[in-house]
Amino acid sequence: MPGMTEQPRLLEGLDPEQRQAVVAPRGPVCVLAGAGTGKTRTITHRIAYLVQRGLVAPQQVLAVTFTARAAGEMRTRLRALGGAGVQAQTFHAAAFRQLRYFWPRVHETQMWQLTDNKFRLVMQAANKLGLSTEREDVRDLAGEIEWAKSSLIGPEQYPAAAAAAGRETPVLPEQLSKAFAAYEQLKNRAQMLDFDDLLLHIAAILDDQPEIAEEFRGRYRSFVVDEYQDVNPLQQRVLDSWVGNRDDLTVVGDANQTIYSFAGASPKWLIGFPRKYPEATVVRLERDYRSTPQVVGLANQVIGAARERPAGTRLKLVGQRPHGPRPDFAEYDDETDEAEAIARKIAQLAKRGVALSEIAVLFRVNAQSEVYEKALSDAEIPYQVRGGERFFARAEVRQAMATLRTAIAHGADEEDLPATVRSVLREVGLTDEPPAGGAARERWESLIALVELAEELTAAEPDAGLARYVAELDARAESQHPPTVEGVTLASLHAAKGLEWDAVFLVGLVEGTLPIMHADTDAAVEEERRLLYVGVTRAREHLYLSWALARAGGRRYRRRSRFLYSLVPDEHPAALPNKVKQRELMSRPKAAKPHCRICNAALTGTMDIKLGRCADCPSDVDEDLLSQLKAWRSERARQLKVPAYVVFTDATLTALAEQRPLDASAMVGISGIGASKLQKFGSDVLALIQGDRRDTR
Repeated sequence: MPGMTEQPRLLEGLDPEQRQAVVAPRGPVCVLAGAGTGKTRTITHRIAYLVQRGLVAPQQVLAVTFTARAAGEMRTRLRALGGAGVQAQTFHAAAFRQLRYFWPRVHETQMWQLTDNKFRLVMQAANKLGLSTEREDVRDLAGEIEWAKSSLIGPEQYPAAAAAAGRETPVLPEQLSKAFAAYEQLKNRAQMLDFDDLLLHIAAILDDQPEIAEEFRGRYRSFVVDEYQDVNPLQQRVLDSWVGNRDDLTVVGDANQTIYSFAGASPKWLIGFPRKYPEATVVRLERDYRSTPQVVGLANQVIGAARERPAGTRLKLVGQRPHGPRPDFAEYDDETDEAEAIARKIAQLAKRGVALSEIAVLFRVNAQSEVYEKALSDAEIPYQVRGGERFFARAEVRQAMATLRTAIAHGADEEDLPATVRSVLREVGLTDEPPAGGAARERWESLIALVELAEELTAAEPDAGLARYVAELDARAESQHPPTVEGVTLASLHAAKGLEWDAVFLVGLVEGTLPIMHADTDAAVEEERRLLYVGVTRAREHLYLSWALARAGGRRYRRRSRFLYSLVPDEHPAALPNKVKQRELMSRPKAAKPHCRICNAALTGTMDIKLGRCADCPSDVDEDLLSQLKAWRSERARQLKVPAYVVFTDATLTALAEQRPLDASAMVGISGIGASKLQKFGSDVLALIQGDRRDTR
């Protein structure tokens, strides 16, 4: 048979589990592939093996993944393995190609144009309804519409679906529903398609047109899906339409790397694959060829501490590389110290021969990049920002600096520089409380970083005024825009997915940042844990984890991330820059860990900590008080023109109605209530609670 002599070559160098996946017979195959275990090598060899055995023609294979880069890498590998002709594309590229072919036959017209300016249509819909048309607000609307469409939710179903999913919506759900409907009307009237429409239309054609479905399934016989943990309901519907009632499907994924749930991705189809196809071949790839055993061991600790791990997620990586240095933990006084120390460590690595292009600094939110941009610039270490703009190139930062210059021209009060900066930046959208998420949250993070720079300057120069502050910003902006060269990578943890470096610095690992402040459910916190896991598994050899106790010379109120508690002891010498700090820490009283106020058991879950009791312990909620609090919240939200959850979440109201704090100190002891919310709403809430107590006497 042609190609038989090629098959031994295809199996050379594969470990036993990879080989099992490659030679598995046609039919359902599920490869649970941990980080660094060679999944791309495995699936490309499987495709080439099937082709060379004559079990399928190259043109009959459709392999899909999530990025054009991954699809290109797959095509390159397949060509080298004799698999030229295999279609390796993203979901959207494959759907676009199919739709261009079938659309004229179904609709008897040319295919509608694929819009490259969705933003403009969403802005028109927002304007039509009197909603904000600020860039970040429109981006958040567009993102929520994308989530709805990828979740197979229409405008009329959106409010109920958003509530069921616990979405923190950028506007009231009913308003977003109307904006969604208006967007669809504008788009259809213009005979345009967005990227989600590509998938919706091809699935509808294959489901509703039997003769076209038969033709398509005659052309494509074998399907492969990479990163299967990241599929959303719409992509799964398309896949089901492609496959039909057949089972020649290979899926590859790692549920431990599910970090896009906010966009609708779900690992449930990967985890449930063996139940859907009981006869499926299931292979677990756990030999990690990327990282040293020390890095692998830490990764296993991070993900092993997850509260619940379904069967499909219980992969335990086994490092295959030679031993390397132990992961390094470090605690610093403030973010500036942290960034400067990391710049020094990067310089030391470079002297030891580690290429700068093989070093990455990874953080949770993009606004964290500024302090590292400055530290690297000061150390004359070239860098590049991946997946985002340099701090001073961001639109909101440029707008803020222009507004600050205008304030100087109008003689702004400079008695308290940080307060003045905060006041000026209110004009460009800075609020006391951070938005829940999305583009508005990213904008807020950038603006609050500018306030922190004012605080940092004031600490160094108490008499500095607004003009001196803006001059400092200009100097930083100039120094942080060197010519683009190969250098250290600065990236968010999300942007780092799928990449790897010899040395990785995971920075800013504090509560409120990782896990992020708005991760207020157990599921959201576990996704944050998976983000840390992804970050750890990006490192091949050198891994550094660090955190700072203050932002910029301020009060040291921060706590290291809860995810680090099981990784490094509180008094671990490696977490301390010097012996003096070690003695300070040893003499510092330890913070009491939260315990259930009913049974005194230790609390770990986010919701349990917020309520102050175990989920299984009886609730002593005051239902009348809870009703009063909800009515008050609705009125305050109406007055402030914000969604109700921005005032207080349901969980916080429940905690208030259960614990019934009688003073400010007791009130801030409830998770979710900080100084700002206490100042805004504390007197109202305490009056309600105290009035309720008087009424019940």
